[in-house]
Amino acid sequence: QVQLLESGGGSVQAGGSLWLSCVASGASSNFESMAWFREAPGELREGVAALDADGTTHYLDSVKGRFTVSGDIAKRTLFLQMDRLKPEDTAVYSCAADEVRLYGGSWSIEYEYNYWGQGTQVTVSS
Repeated sequence: QVQLLESGGGSVQAGGSLWLSCVASGASSNFESMAWFREAPGELREGVAALDADGTTHYLDSVKGRFTVSGDIAKRTLFLQMDRLKPEDTAVYSCAADEVRLYGGSWSIEYEYNYWGQGTQVTVSS
């Protein structure tokens, strides 16, 4: 059984930075896509950023230029550098992964991912 473990969340003032990491453990499984999703209170979960096995990255429009996704899919690790954070970035951030390469806008569809972490809280105060 594959497990994804996130770390690095916390509280920061607007304009600050945080770094999230996700590491997979458990049963061997070759990922093709890994992603970060977030869910704010009262809102639907949304895709924030993703990384494909070939190094292609994807971003939610509202985080472009502020967030940077990186990692090593072969090593099943994923990171998210979040800069110039805003109060609207406050949410629980979860790591997701799948063995299938996701094309086009599919990277941001949560049901496309088989594996999920439990999430880490990110709180940005104004």
